[in-house]
Amino acid sequence: MQSFDIVIHGGGLVGLALACGLQGTGLRVAVIEKHAPEAILSTVQSSLQVSAINAASRRLLHHLQVWEFITEMHANPYLGVEVWERDSFGRIFFDGIGLGYPELGYIIENTVMQQALWRRAEQLSEVTLIAPDTLRQVTWGKNEVLITLNDNRMLITRLVVAADGARSSLRTHADIPIIFWGYQHHALVATVHTAMPHGNIARQVFHGDGILAFLPLSDPHLSSVVWSLPPPMAQELLMVSAEVFNANLAMYFSLALGVCELHGERQTFPLTGLYARNFASHRLVLVGDAAHTVHPLAGQGVNLGFMDVAELLGEVRRLRKSGKDIGHYPYLQFYERRRKYSAALTLAGMQGFCELFAGQQPLKKWVRAAGLQLVDSLPGLKLCFIKQAMGLNDLPSWLVSEPLD
Repeated sequence: MQSFDIVIHGGGLVGLALACGLQGTGLRVAVIEKHAPEAILSTVQSSLQVSAINAASRRLLHHLQVWEFITEMHANPYLGVEVWERDSFGRIFFDGIGLGYPELGYIIENTVMQQALWRRAEQLSEVTLIAPDTLRQVTWGKNEVLITLNDNRMLITRLVVAADGARSSLRTHADIPIIFWGYQHHALVATVHTAMPHGNIARQVFHGDGILAFLPLSDPHLSSVVWSLPPPMAQELLMVSAEVFNANLAMYFSLALGVCELHGERQTFPLTGLYARNFASHRLVLVGDAAHTVHPLAGQGVNLGFMDVAELLGEVRRLRKSGKDIGHYPYLQFYERRRKYSAALTLAGMQGFCELFAGQQPLKKWVRAAGLQLVDSLPGLKLCFIKQAMGLNDLPSWLVSEPLD
């Protein structure tokens, strides 16, 4: 039987970030990951799964000493965001210049970040990577947790962290209820070549059927497309020929970047939301998608998860310094309150945004357009939206002073 202070179930972006951040605390950390290291570290071509990493998450990744490796692979800065509604006068543009940031964030393939974090974790003396394996049984004791793995190994720990995604088995083991809902939309993702260069600007257009986003990649003519659509329409656009898909894409995007050409395959997946009733309980903490999932329109999914990590790191260090039990639920409630509030704020904002841009009634469409124009013309209000998008309102105090360079 192996003994650890913290066991993290899930070696994805959020779980690995937490493990890397715990180095130097003197705590013994284990990460249980279902995929083999070879599968994680194998060289992959351009992935369809990308994330828009904001300034707050970049700050955390820099602190974890993985940012340099990420930028050496694939990390493309986006300098601004342009949002408009099709067949309407409503339009808004954001950038970070007013806050002293030359870029709003970076578009990065998820596989690149996971490889960087895994390689960093492999180097750390206080981190043990257990892969491939999953947990089979969890026994919750008063002062410790007993974990049985699928290969019959047994681990004992003071704190378990659920970083195992929206279908978290640890959350189920702990009987934590969730609120779950569907957005009645599917996301279609693809990589697209455009006739005109994207200029490192992220673009998002609302149209009658859904929301279409173009995220700029390192090639000036390649963008990652995320298209939120009703399921029948998403399925149809998944199956049609590349020529028909290209024509539809250019039409809905109002030819903003000229002719579009599909570059590789397409994928679809249903859009759902999730919010756990508790983000912590006796000897358990939930982070990332195990605690909350949001509509990809927000671009905040992995950013929210990284801020869970940042908040939890601050709390664990504080408890460790004061000699308190890191798995005692009352000591974890500050983390829970802070992160539940942040996630609820994002989820509520996205729900309201989706409802506002649903429907094509003339009055509602005029109100939307007028609202976009109003925000675009009021620097103070616009700055609030920019700070929220960059995650600057969500930084825990210890990370605020963390240097970027």
